[in-house]
Amino acid sequence: CEHAYALAQNLDPNSEGRGVLQFKTGLMSVIRQKLAKREGGAIDRSQDIAKLQEFYKLYRERHKVDELCDDEMKLRESGVFSGNLGELERKTLKRKKVLATLKVLWSVIEDITKEISPEDAANLISEEMKKVMQKDAARTEDVVAYNIIPLDSLSTTNLIVTFPEVRAAISSLQYHRDLPRLPNTISVPDARNSDMLDLLHCVFGFQKDNVSNQREHIVHLLANEQSRLGKLSGNEPKIDEGAVHVVFSKSLDNYIKWCNYLPLRPVWNNIESLTKEKKLLYVCLYYLIWGEAANVRFLPEGLCYIFHHLARELEVIMQKQTAEPAGSCISNDGVSFLDQVIYPLYEIVAAEAGNNDNGRAAHSAWRNYDDFNEFFWSEKCFQLGWPWKLSNPFFSKPSRKEQV
Repeated sequence: CEHAYALAQNLDPNSEGRGVLQFKTGLMSVIRQKLAKREGGAIDRSQDIAKLQEFYKLYRERHKVDELCDDEMKLRESGVFSGNLGELERKTLKRKKVLATLKVLWSVIEDITKEISPEDAANLISEEMKKVMQKDAARTEDVVAYNIIPLDSLSTTNLIVTFPEVRAAISSLQYHRDLPRLPNTISVPDARNSDMLDLLHCVFGFQKDNVSNQREHIVHLLANEQSRLGKLSGNEPKIDEGAVHVVFSKSLDNYIKWCNYLPLRPVWNNIESLTKEKKLLYVCLYYLIWGEAANVRFLPEGLCYIFHHLARELEVIMQKQTAEPAGSCISNDGVSFLDQVIYPLYEIVAAEAGNNDNGRAAHSAWRNYDDFNEFFWSEKCFQLGWPWKLSNPFFSKPSRKEQV
């Protein structure tokens, strides 16, 4: 309920919309009941469910949801909005706000019904009403945030998704038979098929928004490179091998140079023998690491070290029938690349930076980004092991100096 109240507050902070104030007041009542329950005693949820359901019906009728959605769709499909984009934008914005509010209401009703028996819930909410609320919730799929390409949501007006090179790029990332099965706990939006980034999200625990951003980023890289090679044709366009190789070579250029300098054999035995799918998998892994690296991005050789070890872990997991979490990213709260891999390195970099007396300390008195990078340019970096050996002196925080 607290989450629902926060969402409603973000949508309409001043409670200007009709019925919003009543909605917030109702939610606040439920929140107070929850607080009372913590102190002991049962709470009758039937009245809450009935009131929320009645408010849902009234809000839906007042805003004429079905008519609103139909009018917007007719305007989109007719093509006449090209000279009146303002009208389309107005209808789209109104629909999104109305459906977002209805989705919050539906999620609150769902949560409350979990606190009563299934029989009581069935008596309070009819099957017809449940179908209506589920239908409205499904209509909010296109409200999913994206930058340029709506990969996680359906779109009838964003023409970029119809470009052959974009379709080919999206198709090239899709799941294939050489990848282990995804566990049943991993869900994928209805608007797209599972892909390589879903596997990496499952194995290493990358953050959801990072995965979405990098999925779109990689599709852009592939589509742009493909457009330079020539236009694709056919109903099911395929990305060119040359486009994949260029993106792979540019993205992992620093890692290849790092391996040559140490010297160290890369995670692949022979670059010529790498399949298109394997190159894309490595590109996806590298950008997911980069996307979540925070200030560790200023340690490019540190990212090479991390990529090298994660890729080796991935090779082992690829041999299994079902994907499972990587040992280096398992935490008490699940699987988290950020907590287990990035945070320890970020913490020591931040501790050193906090000890530089605002830049006035002698260079020998603290380690800066160049010092950390220099460490990862040497074979000594492998003393850190994998997962990180936090007992290594590298991770020892400096004693805090008094600021002058």
